[in-house]
Amino acid sequence: MMHYQNYINNEWRDAESGKTFEVDNPFTEEVIASVPASDEADVNNAVEAAKTAFQDWRRLTAGDRRDYLRTMAVRSREHAKELGKTITQEMGKPLGGAINEIHEVADYLEYYSELARDHVGRIVAPNEPDTMSLVKYEPYGVVGCIIPWNYPLALMGWKLAPALACGNTIIIKPSEVTSLSILHWIEVAGGDMPPGVMNVVTGLGGEAGEALVKHPDVPIITFTGSVRTGKRISRLASENLKKVALELGGKDPVIICDDADINIAAKGTSWGGFCNAGQVCTSVERVYVFDSIAEQFTEALVEEAKKVKLGDPMIKGTQVGPMSSQNQFNNTVNKVELAKTEGARVLTGGEKSSQFEKGYFYEPTVFDQVTPEMEIVTEEAFSPVIPVQKVKDIDEAIAMSNSTKYGLGCSIFTRDIERAMKAADEIQAGTFCINNPLMENMAAPFGGMKQSGVGREHGIEALEEFREAKHIYLDYDHSEKEWWFGGDEN
Repeated sequence: MMHYQNYINNEWRDAESGKTFEVDNPFTEEVIASVPASDEADVNNAVEAAKTAFQDWRRLTAGDRRDYLRTMAVRSREHAKELGKTITQEMGKPLGGAINEIHEVADYLEYYSELARDHVGRIVAPNEPDTMSLVKYEPYGVVGCIIPWNYPLALMGWKLAPALACGNTIIIKPSEVTSLSILHWIEVAGGDMPPGVMNVVTGLGGEAGEALVKHPDVPIITFTGSVRTGKRISRLASENLKKVALELGGKDPVIICDDADINIAAKGTSWGGFCNAGQVCTSVERVYVFDSIAEQFTEALVEEAKKVKLGDPMIKGTQVGPMSSQNQFNNTVNKVELAKTEGARVLTGGEKSSQFEKGYFYEPTVFDQVTPEMEIVTEEAFSPVIPVQKVKDIDEAIAMSNSTKYGLGCSIFTRDIERAMKAADEIQAGTFCINNPLMENMAAPFGGMKQSGVGREHGIEALEEFREAKHIYLDYDHSEKEWWFGGDEN
């Protein structure tokens, strides 16, 4: 069994306490490594390193920072396959998708290395003769990045790339489920970064995570995860008036209109709901289908669910691997059993997969006969489970889509652009997809409305999360002003 260490000030270190915890493989259910169970002492060490490094890092030219980020991008691509295997081993994602994650990290490093060079400030129209107002964007300092387990390297890249490009230094606290991926990436891609600019401290949320959020020298926290944890981070951060950027849960609906191609809509919905075993914040978690096609669509969706290929995530052709952990598997079991108890009907799935002796496999599941008040409709499942409800028209679909506390994403299948744009205008969601669910664009903002979060990732908008504006007022007529005390009087 391998033992990994924290990465602080370009040094590999055990936790000050010497404590560790184990990481297992969700396919074999075997322990594969141990990592430090860090606490406040380790976070303090990382903050001190990042705080010291900040003064030199911020003073580099944007071009110099670009070169560092591009070097990491190149090395990420060079080591994509081995890094992908690490992701697959610790959270069960099929290898092809895991490798794509690495290339996504490289894409973000390249994108923000250039974007941050071009968007450094602006000139404001003067309000007096012989004056000029400059707006300069400056980094905050040390950024605390708390990363989830479902896309450990991709979501690290979403935060790390713009934060570093803006001139901040960072401390990464990975999920305890997927610490190995980030540590391995640092090892192969981050070695040439100046000491203290990037630091990784592993540990549990209540110990390492809270210590990072509470630290007075960390002015900004960026977090992806549950609403419950996001609310706690907000409360803790408010004690020091920290800025927070929160990408939280979702309960994304898809609307199937009566003019949609039923087979295409079923295939797209299946992919949107079962990709990564449903462990995606923008997974399809609700379906609202028009009455007139409900029976045909539901039958088609059930058939697509049955086609999903579960299996060894290391083998080519596997579409869905095991769930990421025993805990996540148990949560799925509990949610499905509650739905059954509340009266939902299982059309396919609803059980642990019988194909495998080991591994946290759960069958792709489709429900109907669900009602709006059921927990499977109102609360994020983060599981390979899709509940289907009938609606009479687009107005009811819009109302039902807006009926939860979440507002992360939404999608619709229709040929009617007027109907599609009506839904896009009226549904409260940070991302709205037409005829293709679960999509995003690196250059377009990503984030949620309502309790799905605050702030935005991707695009120019992500830069604004990691820097603050300074106004510099320049008067180049060096003279006494009539409005000063002691100036000319009438």
